[in-house]
Amino acid sequence: MTISSLVANIGSGVFSTELTLFFSAFTTLLAVINPFEALPVFLMLQRDKSNQERRQVAFMACLYALLLILFFLFFGAVILKIFGVSLAMVRIAGGIVLTRIGFELFLPAPNGESSLAPAGANANIAFMPLAMPLMIGPGPIATVLGMMATIEHSSHEALAFGAILAAIFLAVAATYACLAFATPLTKFMGPLGIDAATRIVGFFVSAMGVSLVFGGVVDALQSHGMSGLH
Repeated sequence: MTISSLVANIGSGVFSTELTLFFSAFTTLLAVINPFEALPVFLMLQRDKSNQERRQVAFMACLYALLLILFFLFFGAVILKIFGVSLAMVRIAGGIVLTRIGFELFLPAPNGESSLAPAGANANIAFMPLAMPLMIGPGPIATVLGMMATIEHSSHEALAFGAILAAIFLAVAATYACLAFATPLTKFMGPLGIDAATRIVGFFVSAMGVSLVFGGVVDALQSHGMSGLH
């Protein structure tokens, strides 16, 4: 085997590994961001807005989500160490917030107003609750922290970092497309369909929140020596 063929084989193996990492990171991020979970909330809070206003809010929500992902990618582990907060505590806090949002979706107020939206005419729903915690909650945060560990243990850190960055941008772009084209979905489902979807999603969001709290409590107890818990 010549040197050139050996280099070509090594290069193809490296790029194959990074391509696998890219697709793995993309699918995982898209699953944990789960734009279909944020979609009913987005439609509920933007039901009286024009298409242009909806797309602007969708863009800002995805921009906030992207910035949050990058922040946790670079500084997440450091922040947790500085404040002495474990990932289990993050899961518990995030689970409580998700449970509250799920109940709000499942049992909306009789007057039709939602406490999920900040008060005021210029309220910024793009950041809260859309970007955080619906898009970027405990699941995405833990995923991003794990990605940073993957980069550090990779034999080609620069390529691994590029693959994960590309996956992050593509996942956020797919999320934006889902929210930006919510108007045709609104017309297709109708008010009753959106209400039903919102309540169904609310139920599962509550269940996810309770699961996060339970898992966080178990992890916290196990880390303090109670290894018999499962």
